[in-house]
Amino acid sequence: MSAELSDTENLAQRLDVVESSAAIRDLASNYCHGFDKRDRDLFLSIWWDDSIWDIGPPFGVFEGLAGVREALETVLWPAWEESHHLCANHVISFQGRDDARAVCDVDCMGRLAGEVECQIVGATYTDLLQRRDNQWKILRRDVQIHYFNPIPGAVLVAPAKT
Repeated sequence: MSAELSDTENLAQRLDVVESSAAIRDLASNYCHGFDKRDRDLFLSIWWDDSIWDIGPPFGVFEGLAGVREALETVLWPAWEESHHLCANHVISFQGRDDARAVCDVDCMGRLAGEVECQIVGATYTDLLQRRDNQWKILRRDVQIHYFNPIPGAVLVAPAKT
């Protein structure tokens, strides 16, 4: 047999990259949905048991699924009354069939607990991802916060009902 891939093998590899890329982008979206909608099960479903979440200052580094849960339930959710994440600029590179690196930018607007004015956070997420048992999850997420600022005069309120 030739050292080159057959057309079928080549197509299968290309399809795997497309499907894997979609699954990895879904992890970023499920992070946002899980966090903002306070859906613990969804949020925790994107992490491997041996994951590391380095949120950086002022929050810290959290190890394992128990650490991720701790960060979520004792640090972040209590700090945020409301949040709305938007992720964009996804770039995914594969380091093998079951390992990938992904980078995306995020803007998060919300209200800190006890505050009236909005805060806006701009950050970059750099992820190491692994596929195990045919499922992609985050192995490590490093968060680089670019700014964390109040938006003077901006107040999050529900829209008026008509």
